[in-house]
Amino acid sequence: MSVKPAIVFVHGFWGGAAHWSKVIVELSRKGYTDLHAVELPLTSLADDAARTRQMVAQIDGPVLLVGHSYGGAVITEAGHGDNVAGLVYIAAFAPDSGESPGAITQQNPPVAAENLTPDNDGYLWIKREKFHESFCQDLTSDEALVMAVTQKAPLIKTFGDTVTSPAWKHKPSWYQISSEDGMISPANQQMMSARLQAKKVITLASSHASLASRPVEVAGLIDEAARALSM
Repeated sequence: MSVKPAIVFVHGFWGGAAHWSKVIVELSRKGYTDLHAVELPLTSLADDAARTRQMVAQIDGPVLLVGHSYGGAVITEAGHGDNVAGLVYIAAFAPDSGESPGAITQQNPPVAAENLTPDNDGYLWIKREKFHESFCQDLTSDEALVMAVTQKAPLIKTFGDTVTSPAWKHKPSWYQISSEDGMISPANQQMMSARLQAKKVITLASSHASLASRPVEVAGLIDEAARALSM
């Protein structure tokens, strides 16, 4: 492969495409111009994977899929396209066949699980007053407030949606563990990163929102993956 892949960012639960803003800026400074961020409906794994495949299909040439949180489950399901060159997981779910994010979570419940609350329409929210300590304790209170107010809640049933065939069994993968993560237990992240036999694993002493609190390091891992795929 002689050219760097395009990079497609996939956000997770309680976030949106703009959660990648700092990483996008860092990669732009490194000379990357072919950058894309999917806005997921968060209504089902099938819907979210379909939306991701649609964006990937619009890109000529190789693509590096980068998923945060539940976005990791999405790229695991959606990453089989011929032009998908690799996968990068940022504090993310990487389910195996027949596994769901919910089932993985139950193996080692995260410390912030008690700060989730459903509404009457079937969506699950992080309590606004608990968002900072749950999702992004290493960001400023102002940044946490904006994330809390703009959080994009998933339909609860999405937690139980299972992956059919994991793309990480067929594509080279990289993984970033957040050791202070309140939303996906670090033990689960360690298990998933080992299971997918990542080309490289880095551990950051960061919250779940490492893409916002540690963008230099996260962008560095993505850059390393993109360079490896362009050799």
